[in-house]
Amino acid sequence: MANNGPSWDGLLKWSLSHSDGASPSRPLSEEDRQWFMEAMQGHTIDSISRMKQISQVMKMPEHLLDSQGVTTDDLEGMLDELQEHVDYLKNSNAKIRAKAADVLTTVVQNNPRSQQLVMEANGFEPLLTNFITDPDIRVRTKALGAISSLIRHNQQGITAFRLANGYAGLRDALVSDTVRFQRKALNLIHYLLQESNSDCRIVRDLGFPRIMIHLASNQDLEVREFALRGLLELTREESERNLDRADVNLRQLLEERTRRIIAMSEEDLCAAREERELVDILWTVCYDEPSLLRERGLVYLPCDDEMAPDVVRDRFEPPLRAWAARRDDEINEPPVPLLLGPAQ
Repeated sequence: MANNGPSWDGLLKWSLSHSDGASPSRPLSEEDRQWFMEAMQGHTIDSISRMKQISQVMKMPEHLLDSQGVTTDDLEGMLDELQEHVDYLKNSNAKIRAKAADVLTTVVQNNPRSQQLVMEANGFEPLLTNFITDPDIRVRTKALGAISSLIRHNQQGITAFRLANGYAGLRDALVSDTVRFQRKALNLIHYLLQESNSDCRIVRDLGFPRIMIHLASNQDLEVREFALRGLLELTREESERNLDRADVNLRQLLEERTRRIIAMSEEDLCAAREERELVDILWTVCYDEPSLLRERGLVYLPCDDEMAPDVVRDRFEPPLRAWAARRDDEINEPPVPLLLGPAQ
């Protein structure tokens, strides 16, 4: 993305011209302030755009890079730039730490090569530190988003997350009072539970089921849906007893969500499509009987078919079909390390 505003070099020269290094800088005029803000915004846009370019280059096969005239020196320079952005995660300014995580999310998303490069550049460690211990909740949330993109379909990253006691950090995120943080944590938990049944035992022993039961009645629809998805994943292996189906709190939750869904307006019912399906499936799986929602004809509604096919496909994979398929395909997996206690 081209930027027609002030250049970074111009910003540096302007900064030097406004301070001699000894005396305090004079107050900024309104014109200077506007110029400065444009320069900072332009640099941010340039950084994100540049990282996107690097991400695209890293996806290209070697023969295509050769045909485009990309040399080994070019690639080394790009790796140096990537390392610089990893270093920004340790900046003293919270906004810069958050933006650095945003940029890395762009770089690694759906890009195995970039994931590998960020891992090799030691990008995982500062991201984990910011996720678990940063005093700024926005930085923690952005770092979690970057971690989620970094370790997705990346076995090395998933293993590093487990060994670094990342699940304890997810538990802290779930009990926070920040909805966006909770959503990102539940999203990652759901992915990890899908990937490995062994992780179901980890979340069970860390007390996640109780927390997810509580979050499944949250006011935020996405939080409720992801919490219900997590609970459903825990029922996949009945012999493991990852979810206590006799838990009175679980039954009360499903009864309460059923009552609230029955009382919803038509508009709210359509918006709660996934929640309706999940509550129905959980009730059937846990208590081996049809849910009241199914008896009332509220699991599938005419409005469900009115969504555009691509929207339906992208947002909804019928939970029962997806859950049953993973259950049928489940293989014996070696146990993973169980790390208890607070995140380090």
